[in-house]
Amino acid sequence: MITDTNIRKIPKYMLNLIQKKDKEFYPKPDGHTRFYTYYTKYNKELCSVTVAVRNKYKKWYCKQVIVHGIHSNKVWLQDIGITMGYYVVGWYREKLTSYPKWYDYDWGYNDDKYFNKYTPVINKEFILSQPEYKYSALEQYEYTDFMKYLRLYEQYPQTELLVKCGLSDLATRQTILKKCKKDKNFCKWLYKNKESIKNHYYYTNAILKAYSQNRNVKEVNRLEELKYALRSKDNYRHLKEVFAKDLTKLVEYLVKQDISIPMYEDYLRACEYLGLDMNIEKNRFPKQFMRWHNIRIDEYHTKQAEEDAKIRKELYEKFASVSKKYTNLQRNLKENYVCIIAKSPKDLINEGNILHHCVGRMGYDQKFAREETLIFFVRTKDNPETPLVTLEYSPKTHKVLQCYAEHDTKPTDAILEFVNKIWLPYANRKVMQIAI
Repeated sequence: MITDTNIRKIPKYMLNLIQKKDKEFYPKPDGHTRFYTYYTKYNKELCSVTVAVRNKYKKWYCKQVIVHGIHSNKVWLQDIGITMGYYVVGWYREKLTSYPKWYDYDWGYNDDKYFNKYTPVINKEFILSQPEYKYSALEQYEYTDFMKYLRLYEQYPQTELLVKCGLSDLATRQTILKKCKKDKNFCKWLYKNKESIKNHYYYTNAILKAYSQNRNVKEVNRLEELKYALRSKDNYRHLKEVFAKDLTKLVEYLVKQDISIPMYEDYLRACEYLGLDMNIEKNRFPKQFMRWHNIRIDEYHTKQAEEDAKIRKELYEKFASVSKKYTNLQRNLKENYVCIIAKSPKDLINEGNILHHCVGRMGYDQKFAREETLIFFVRTKDNPETPLVTLEYSPKTHKVLQCYAEHDTKPTDAILEFVNKIWLPYANRKVMQIAI
């Protein structure tokens, strides 16, 4: 068992290994704090030791900040804390700061769940050298939360089977492991469907439902995704009101027709604008959705154009004014992508036509002019004229409401990371400087 009195210093050979790995990852360190983990044993108990690393004044510093024991729900901490969801390390002992901060303290303990920081592991082979973990298949495990994985492996040897099947994502889901332990047929079903499961992220309940109902797991997961989206997003409130009594039927219809919620919502609004009775089944659930979607959108667009030719002129002027007001929310720095604000309703129409979605129709230009929503175009920095991804942003709630590529498909992970982690914080800072 680990105590604050028996925590050993980092061995010299381990310091060398950590420094070597750090130089590989950061050949030109900029002074920020990095983290690494190595494994050792205290009193015959496997432990993970997380170290903090930093360069300053041409010196390299490394110290232990987190120590986990595999059979303990306590974690030992020194000179580390959490602020706004981020780990912060105190360097007062190393004389890198002139005074101690609240997270500069001697060894103490906290609940294990708050400090499970996933970091590069220096000596995975040490774990595999231990007899009790020799057959854990850890060498094939795709993630770095080894402590969580090994704790579950001790309870559920089925984790080895899942990892060897390429299902590392499922190996730390306790509900899946319990089912594997009780039901051998479920294990056989997972093995049979491993190729389709391992290439996607599926909800646990979707996997269990697909097995119990003998259905396609991708289809069941899509149902669960849509149900979750309808439950959790306020901007689908009207759709939920219209389908209050048959929301499940709507979700199944969307999956069958292979369409997104925003696309159906656009169709619904077009039908309502045209005065169609949405209680009639053929209007509510057309057999050929895309055909009738395009017809209703065109009818909507034609009717709107006939009714508001004069209003459109005023709209263009207001649109341009709003676009100019929020120009500072554009992003064109050192990233691989740029984020460009729409300049006119014509930009929206062009974007929608090329990417085959409804941003150029369905009133997005009106919402933009009223500052209810802003439309930005995400493009590559090398080819900024070519439409790639369209995003809808609320300047009032500071949230991205929609973000879709061609045919309302999900953007790549790289684009989503740029939008959510780089552009969105930047835009929120800029929008706070503007009087809405």
